[in-house]
Amino acid sequence: MKALLSLLLLLQLLFAMSQAQCPAPADLKNPNGTRICSQMYTDDSPYYDLCCAGSVLVVPAGEDQPYMPTAFNNKISSLVVATRCELTVWYKKGKTGSTRKFKTGAYPRLQEYKRGLFGNWNDAISAYYCKCT
Repeated sequence: MKALLSLLLLLQLLFAMSQAQCPAPADLKNPNGTRICSQMYTDDSPYYDLCCAGSVLVVPAGEDQPYMPTAFNNKISSLVVATRCELTVWYKKGKTGSTRKFKTGAYPRLQEYKRGLFGNWNDAISAYYCKCT
């Protein structure tokens, strides 16, 4: 019984290690070395080291999207903004509704960032603009 418990704990640890962790802002680069402004992810977790998971939307510098791609519309739960970059997001399509600017850094749980009086930014992004200096 003790061996089975040890094996289960080991499997749980390996599973946790295989899950995502938010990349450092300085690490956001394409394989050819070109700059990525931001990466947005569809999944988060109550555990910070398991955030930035699920499908990823790679945002190049200067990209301006008044309409989020269908697979990501209102599904972003965590994001990372590259060094010397800023991501502006909107709550509604067409760049309307509430807005917020995310500066350089990792934002693993968007539910911790207020949007208005009662809302938060988890699953609430419908448009974006990303710029770098």
